[in-house]
Amino acid sequence: MKIQTTHIEGVAIIELEERADDRGFFARSFCREEFLAAGLNPAVEQCNLSFNHKAGTLRGMHTQVDPAPEAKLVRCTAGAIQDIIVDLRPDSPTRFQHVAVELTADNRRALYVPEHFAHGYLTLTDGAEVTYQVSQAYTPGTERGLRYDDPDLALPWARDVAVISDKDKSWTLLADGAVLS
Repeated sequence: MKIQTTHIEGVAIIELEERADDRGFFARSFCREEFLAAGLNPAVEQCNLSFNHKAGTLRGMHTQVDPAPEAKLVRCTAGAIQDIIVDLRPDSPTRFQHVAVELTADNRRALYVPEHFAHGYLTLTDGAEVTYQVSQAYTPGTERGLRYDDPDLALPWARDVAVISDKDKSWTLLADGAVLS
């Protein structure tokens, strides 16, 4: 496993180190000790799977606040997505900055999302499937969100949004006082 840091502290892109032979390949996709050594939270309390029928489906931008903030390891297992995260840490020098990465079944990358980040993705193909390893069990009442099209964030979505839930398109804009804690 190769853990690549990004311009935002605590965010990492995980690349596989494939050990190939005539059968195919083998690769470690998660290692508690390597995550700890890289300063990443290795806790896994819940695993989730999301399937999306249509390209252009947007899920996000979601975050979980105290007392149950979530770190996530996100991987696309079928098709392709554009994954974007936004730093919401109050004292961070990169607050409201983002990281965008394409995750596909072919590139087998994963994105490590630290606690106190908003997370969302846009499907680039029909039939995109996404897995999440999450550090906390879902805790009702702690979910918050940002508008995917907030002009103050100017998130660089790769294509137009075709499908989005009512909840996700109605999060409050930052300028209108979005509640993030």
